[in-house]
Amino acid sequence: MIAPNEFRRGRVAVIETRPESVLADVRQAMELAGYREALPSGNDTILEIGFSSPTWFPGEATTPWQLEGVVRALAADGYERLAALPWSAAGGDPRIGTANLKLGYVIAKYGLPSIHLDEPHIERARYVPTKPFLVLDRLFPEGVTIPKVFVGRNVVVLPTIKPHDVAAIAGAMAAARGGLLGDRRQRTLAAVDETLVDLLQIRQDLHAGLFTVMDGTLMTDGAELRQRNLLLASADQVAIDAVSASLQGLDPMNLPFIRIAHEKGLGIGEPREIEIVGYDRSLAEWQPITWDQVSEQLSRFRGKGWLPAVKKRLLASPATALTSSVTRIYRDAYWYPWFGRKQVRHGLETEWGRSFASYGNGRMVLPNPTPVPIALAAVGTAGLLGGIALGKKVGRSR
Repeated sequence: MIAPNEFRRGRVAVIETRPESVLADVRQAMELAGYREALPSGNDTILEIGFSSPTWFPGEATTPWQLEGVVRALAADGYERLAALPWSAAGGDPRIGTANLKLGYVIAKYGLPSIHLDEPHIERARYVPTKPFLVLDRLFPEGVTIPKVFVGRNVVVLPTIKPHDVAAIAGAMAAARGGLLGDRRQRTLAAVDETLVDLLQIRQDLHAGLFTVMDGTLMTDGAELRQRNLLLASADQVAIDAVSASLQGLDPMNLPFIRIAHEKGLGIGEPREIEIVGYDRSLAEWQPITWDQVSEQLSRFRGKGWLPAVKKRLLASPATALTSSVTRIYRDAYWYPWFGRKQVRHGLETEWGRSFASYGNGRMVLPNPTPVPIALAAVGTAGLLGGIALGKKVGRSR
């Protein structure tokens, strides 16, 4: 169990980096953030690898240099029992994404065992909360179960700086949904903020140590691509997400999951209380990335009117699994091949894109549009549009 006084609360390392120095820079960021204090060296350590798509898109997945830098730093300091745990935020087989995203190359290079939570031998155990839940007991009346493999182990979370269409930002706290809840995480979308706080409480109860190394070398919201050359590291999951939010032009304390976690003492979310180390610039002086798409998503999802009500009803209903599947098909089979490829090609022209392509055999896997998934996506989209139209009608009748 991780007590609040057992990690450096509010300290976040921010490092500017380049491809030629990134592995050493990852280590520097980890050291500045106090990773040795956060991760007991005698415990097994899980490296949580996350991605949204099984094929590469700038800023969407744990990067190979992010993973390799962490492995090299830990191994050099005597952390002998390391294991990779890949999971996909969009569902599907994480083995495919691990291979396509060149993470499998790093895993093989260092001889890391892989943990796949969908394998039958992975046991789950019921978690008994040490403090009252905010929402998970209502979302899971049968009880919250978690993979036993997490109990008593260190966990290093490897997210990226990027927006999220429900929680506003992805990051350290959001990663727990995939790792701890697996496919059942879709149940939590209607109350994602409270869920993230409950999951951080679970993490602090279960893990021997918890640390995050966040990649901000390339960032995108699907419409804009920015090269920021940043690495973040922290033992405070709330603080590192707060810095990520600030870098994306958002006030961290306006994001409910950060504010609630801060108020509950699970970490530091107030920017004025966060200590930035490693870069000679205060958080207030950073030029934030302002994603127009994020602002629009936030106003549409969290604002007033018919759309937020429809979304919340969909996410709280059995249609959640359907909407998630349709979204995945739409993205992977239609949007990504026809529109996302332009961003991919743009990303590959950057120094980070070239660095990514150079890993492993130097080959890239880019998806191509296929007629059947596109047809399914069209049908699903029509269904969703019908639901939205119904929501408008319901909204007007009130």
